[in-house]
Formats: sequence, C-alpha cells, structure tokens
Amino acid sequence: MKALLTTIELFFKGSHFYRGLRLTFAVVTPLVVLYLLGYFEFAPAIVMGAFLNAPGDIPGSLKRKVNAILISTGLTMLITATILFCKPYLPLIIVALAVISFFVSFISVYGFRASMVSLSGLLAMVLAFAVQKETPIEILSHVLLIGCGGLWYLLISYLFRKLSPKKDEIQFLSDSLSLIGEYLKLRARLLTKRTERQAFIQQAFVLQSQINEKHETLRELLLLERKRSGRSHYDEKHLLIFISSVNIFEIIEAKHLDYNEIDRLFSDRKHLNSAKKLNKVMGNHLITLSELLIQNDKIPESDALINALSKAKEAISEYVEDIQLPKARDGALVLRNLYDYQENIFDEINAIRRVMANVEDASKVSLKRQNTSQFLTLQEYRLNVIFQNFSWNSTLFRHALRFTVAIIFAFILGTLLDIRNTYWILLTIIVIMRPNYGLTKERSKDRIIGTLIGAAIAIGIVLLTQNVIVYAILAIISLTLAFSLIQQNFKSAAALITINIIFVYSLINPDAFQVIQYRVIDTILGAGIAVVANYTLWPSWEASNLKNVLVDALNKNRKYLLATQELYYDKTKNELSYKLARKEAFLAISNLNAAFQRLTQDPKSKQKEFQLIYGMVTLNQTMVSAIASIGSFIINHQTTPASKEFDAIILRIANTLEASCSILNEVKADCETITIDIEEAQEKLMETYYSLSRMRDENIQNGHTELDTETLHNLQEAYLIANQLIWLKTLSENLRKATSKYHEVL
Repeated sequence: MKALLTTIELFFKGSHFYRGLRLTFAVVTPLVVLYLLGYFEFAPAIVMGAFLNAPGDIPGSLKRKVNAILISTGLTMLITATILFCKPYLPLIIVALAVISFFVSFISVYGFRASMVSLSGLLAMVLAFAVQKETPIEILSHVLLIGCGGLWYLLISYLFRKLSPKKDEIQFLSDSLSLIGEYLKLRARLLTKRTERQAFIQQAFVLQSQINEKHETLRELLLLERKRSGRSHYDEKHLLIFISSVNIFEIIEAKHLDYNEIDRLFSDRKHLNSAKKLNKVMGNHLITLSELLIQNDKIPESDALINALSKAKEAISEYVEDIQLPKARDGALVLRNLYDYQENIFDEINAIRRVMANVEDASKVSLKRQNTSQFLTLQEYRLNVIFQNFSWNSTLFRHALRFTVAIIFAFILGTLLDIRNTYWILLTIIVIMRPNYGLTKERSKDRIIGTLIGAAIAIGIVLLTQNVIVYAILAIISLTLAFSLIQQNFKSAAALITINIIFVYSLINPDAFQVIQYRVIDTILGAGIAVVANYTLWPSWEASNLKNVLVDALNKNRKYLLATQELYYDKTKNELSYKLARKEAFLAISNLNAAFQRLTQDPKSKQKEFQLIYGMVTLNQTMVSAIASIGSFIINHQTTPASKEFDAIILRIANTLEASCSILNEVKADCETITIDIEEAQEKLMETYYSLSRMRDENIQNGHTELDTETLHNLQEAYLIANQLIWLKTLSENLRKATSKYHEVL
C-alpha cells in the first residue's frame, strides 16, 4: 500500500501530470470564458488550435519549444485551409491527402521534436474532416481562430513554465537516477545468475538506451539554458546531480566484467554476495533519491550504504583467507577492482546526497561554456537533410510512402462504405503507425485494448447516470489524465481518450451507445490497416537496416579507445576530449541497442541471423565497457607511464575496428603499420603483472605482509591494463569475424 501511495504521489507531483493540467487548462478556459461572454461559437476552433499545437511542447530549451509551437501553428492553419477548400471535390481531396500525408510525415527526418510538429500537421489534416465550413469566409475565419488557439496555447505554456520552471529538469533527473538504480541492481544479478545472463543482458540494452535518452534531454535542459541565461542556485544543483549521474553510469559500464573469468575464479558464489548486496543497496538508494527529488523530502540516512560498503571490503580479506595467496591473487584483484568501482559509485551517490541536502561546499560547479556546448547534440535542420533521406534506402522515406498509401486506402474505404466517422479511422492510423512493424503492432494492440476498456467503463457510467454535468466533469478529468500518461502508458491513455471522446460526444448527441459502437469499430479498422500496411508495403525489417548503426558504433568505439590512450598520457590535458568521446560512444551503443530491440519486435521469420546480430551487439557493448574500465581506472588513480607495448596493442585494436568498418562499407581499410610483435607485447604486459606478483610474494615470505597503497595500485593497474587490453584485442577480432559474416548474408 505504501508503494502504491508513493507512486500516486510521484505522479501528481511530476511533470507528466503538470503537462496534462497545462493542456486541460488551455482547452477548457476558452470554452468557459467564451460561453460566459456569449461568443461560444468561436470556442471550438480556438480549442482545436490549442489541442493541435500541444504536441510540439516537449521538454527542452525555451527557444526550441517556442519555435516548434509557432511552426506547428502555421502548418496546422495551412493544412486545415487546404483540406476545407478541397473537401467538396473528391479527386482533389484525395490528391491533397496524399501530398500532405507524405511530406508532413517526412518532416520526421529532423528528429523527435520535428516528429511532434509533424503529428500536429497530420492531426490537423484529419480533424478538418470533422469541421463543417463551406464558404471561404467561414473557412478563413475558422483557420484564423485555429491560429489564435495555437498562440493561446503558446502563452499558456510560457506561463506554466514561469510558474514551475524546473519541473521538467526535476522529472528527468528523477527518471535518470531511478533507471540507473535499476541498472545497478541488474548488474548485481549478472554477477551470480549464470543461466539467466542472456535475458539480463537484453534487459540491460533497454535500460542503457533509456538512460542515454534521459541524459540527452538533460543536456539540452541544463547545458543549453545555462549557456543562454546564466546560472542560478537550482541550475547548479541540478547540473551537479546530472554530472554525478553520468559519472555513475560510466562507472557501471566500466564494471562490465568478463563473466567467464568470474565463473572460473569464483566457483563458490558466497565471495561475490557482498559485492552483489552493495550494488542492490546503492541501486535502491538511488531510486529513493529519485523519488525525493520530486517529493522534495528529507534525505534518508546512509547507514545501510556504509555498512554494505564495509562488508564488500571485508569480503576481499575473507576471500584471501579462504583461498590463500598466491592462488587467491587474481580473484582478490578482481574483487578489489570491483570494490574500487563501487566505492567510486558510493562517492558519487554521496555527492548527490550533499547537493540535495544543500551542503554549502557542494553548491558550485566549474564548467566553461565553450566546453559545455561541445556536449550538446544539435539537430541538423538544413534542407540537404531532406535530400539525403529522399532515397529508397531511407527508412523514413519508405515509412512516408507506406503511411500515405494507408491513409488514402482508409479514406477511400470509408467513403465507399459510407462510414459515419471516417476520420476516426485515419486518426487511429496516425496515432499508432510507426516506421517499424514491431512498434506499430504493439501500439495497435494497446490502442484496441485501451479503446475496449474505455468503452466498457463509459458504458457502465452511462448506464448509471445520464447527467450531463457528470459527463462534463469526467471528460475534463479523463483529458487531463490521458495527456499525462500518453508517453508513459499508451494503453491507459487510449482508454482515457476513449472515455473523453464518448462523454464529449454524449454532451452533443444523447445516443452515447451509438458513439461507443462507432468508436470501437473505427479503432479496430484503423489498427488493422496500419499493421497490414507495415507488414506488406515496402517493410523495413531491422535485420537489413543495421549496417549504418553498426558502422557508427564501431567508429565511435575506435575514437573512444584512442581518446583513452591519450588520457593515459596526460589526464589534465585530455580529460575533456575523453569525456566527449565517451559520450559519443555511449550514444552510438544506445542507438545500436535500440535497433536490436526493434529487431526483437519484428516477426520471427524476419529476424534473419538473429544470433549473429545479438553477438555483434553484445561484443560492441562489452568493448565499450572494457574501454570505460580502463578510462575510469586512469581518471581515479595515479598511473605509471604508458608503455610502447600498450600503444602497440591499442593500435592493433584500432586497426581491427577500422577493418570491420571497411568490410561493412565495402572499402579498403587504411590502417597504420605496427612495428612490434603483438603476441610478444601481450606477454610483456602480462610479465609486468607477474613480476609485481613475484615481488609481492617475496615480501610476504620475508614477513612484510602489509600491502602499501602504491604497490596495490601498481598491481591493480598492471592486472587491469594487461587483461583488459588482451580482452579488447580478442573482442575486436571476434567483431571483425562477425561483421565479415554479417556482410556476406546482407
């Protein structure tokens, strides 16, 4: 019960509900005010304008938000006018539908915000069929009122932002910390659950993509606004929490272990239990902090964290006592490196705690503006983006064609069958149809189930009462909740939208059951057309579309590796370029993970070479983690100078990754020459570790059992660098073999 109450509290205090309230206020206020003033005939068009231009109001910088709403306002006015003028002429309206459907859906090539503007335009196209305006004066008046509605919504959005300017920042920071907490707990399960690792790794892919998406939005919210408007106390606090969350995410990635080696060294799982428990405790603490960000409540004590950290450290000594040196050395170093990473996460969690508790020495952050701007991923809005995607190889080009055919088919079908509300079928297609089959199928299922649930609830209420005041109140409540949940739970949102539509229509038309019947039938028809179109019309199966995403991941991994090499030489000088390369590599892997998730949603018959692709995704992910492991160690420890053997193996790995890209791009690889024998270089790196181990054994035999910090760090460095580099070399070679095989079956 307590967990349920917490979930409800977080929902009502979060930005999603605030967004729903904002739209409801923008829609209901004109209805009430114009009714009281006696000008209610103007209200529907203004309300439609506010509703149509709300999609562009997504979290981000104020400038981008304003531009999106202004562009969508102009677009919805133009499209509404076009449809209304063409509607009396069947051939003309079909041509208009085709042209608008293709080009407006094609706007999505400019990214997520553009896709929301595209949605506004497509909704305007469909909802224009519900408008009964015949003369040019009536049409132009209606279009101008829609424009007024768009500007009205922009004003409301601006005022709500002024009332609570940090709502989106807090929500995304909270979501980010919560997802990272779940990711930490998942990593804990990976340590000991041998038989379930493949399933856990696939879950990790999803979490990694979600975390990277949150971080990208936070970069825009925090860094772009900071760059333009200066700094405030809250900006500093949120930026510090964001930086710590990015650091924690990298540390977790760096802790991606060679699980075969873990299984070999720790046949008895009891020695891993303390490390596993620490991950769980830290993960749960991050989730608690994520909730407190929204609740603005008191920070909990950290006793559980401290105790779990202490036990994880004690477990290393217990392992050495049980196994005995020198046999225990490799396992002890693995546990020690794992503990160091967890201690770094513990420190970052404490940093977040200090910021949230308003500790004075945690309230400042030093970031140069020119440096922060480099971390922003800016969308390309030039015209050549359209031309580049105007090709059969473009997934979005084929989607625009497929979508257009589905819309025209549904319209002609509705016209021929004289369906009462054909535009409801079109509306269903617009809402659920996506570039890939899997997501369209999932949204179709959710839309149908949600519509049936909403219809059932509405029938129950209609049977209980025919009170129009009850209908009006429920219409307002369902509208608010629907737009609060539309991005979090599409099925629930579909149910609430159905309830809203039924009660709005019931206020106009007393025969509510007829409205429910048509709503259900039209939803099923629209969903069926969308799914069939996605499957049969120039389908875009992910197995055939992975090449560019793979090439990007391989290139970014290579740059990340070389940036880590530079970091080894000079941390002070090269830390910024390292972090930029890290960000790009994480985003590339996130895109690859997302592509793989789309692949799993395709029909089984279309998942060609599934195991091969899964292997490549896993190898790329493991490579990023291995590189992050080296980079994290370098940043957090005093290191010895890089050796020529280190450089030689790095160059070999980089060349192998370059060769993999060349195979996929069908070009000749341009690789640098390696003058050192690689096998000999590997042996020499391992010999450095073995030499330090022998020295340590001699010290123990001579009675010097205490291990000083410098010797420990030298042992850790030698063990980690040698093993991770050899592992990376093996991973890169396996990747080259896998990409060769993938290229052959393309």
